[in-house]
Amino acid sequence: MTSEALILIGRGMTHARNAIETHATRLERSDAVEEVHAATYEHEPIRELREQVAAIDADRVYAMPAFVSHTHDTIEELPRALAAVPGEVQYCEPLGGSSAVTDVLIDRATALVPAAEDASLVLVGFGSGSTPYQRRTAEYHAARIEAHTAYGEVRTCYLLQNPAVECVRYNVSNDRAVAVPLFFARSEATEKRIPAKLELDRGGLAYADPLGDHPRITDAIRAEIEKRRVLASGGGSPRSFEARLTQQARPVATDGEGMNSQ
Repeated sequence: MTSEALILIGRGMTHARNAIETHATRLERSDAVEEVHAATYEHEPIRELREQVAAIDADRVYAMPAFVSHTHDTIEELPRALAAVPGEVQYCEPLGGSSAVTDVLIDRATALVPAAEDASLVLVGFGSGSTPYQRRTAEYHAARIEAHTAYGEVRTCYLLQNPAVECVRYNVSNDRAVAVPLFFARSEATEKRIPAKLELDRGGLAYADPLGDHPRITDAIRAEIEKRRVLASGGGSPRSFEARLTQQARPVATDGEGMNSQ
């Protein structure tokens, strides 16, 4: 029988680490997999994660990046770090691809500004001009929120690209509005940069929490595990984007300390 483990991987910032550990604890108490590991890093994923992932003793390891969408880290750094896993790696899609995330965004928003025709909801993504992933994720959830709620207006904006977050206050049509950060956990961006750009101190705009340790995010992780298990048990996962990332990953020449990483 194939032994299985899950590793949740994310940034080592306090709020992100706490959320990852909460999800790991919930999954440990369920029958999702035999073992659940939480792994975080500060600056150098390959160097900092190598020993953590190499110690996982399981035939199959589901690696779940605790990110909303793909970033440089999930595309370049984490697949290389996962090359140290002794067993078969099933690299999972970031959390933002799950419809459960829409539920969390709606929950966060309606707790502050109930959905109605005279209310607006704004999704605030990180956004980078170098990759389209955050924009696609934000637009996916915006469309689902529009279809499943009574908000009269759903808009998207981004911290690093247009439409810029600092302009959204002037673009919403309703007096009642709530902004929801499409981020995994609280960070310097969600606590300082976005509030400053939204000019929250002026009032008139509610500001919700990010995804964090919401139970539906735990559900999203479990659903991704089930999906990857079915694909793997059916004769091998198709060459998904995530599968190609891990199959093509190669150890880098140095680990940031001038030492051979192979």
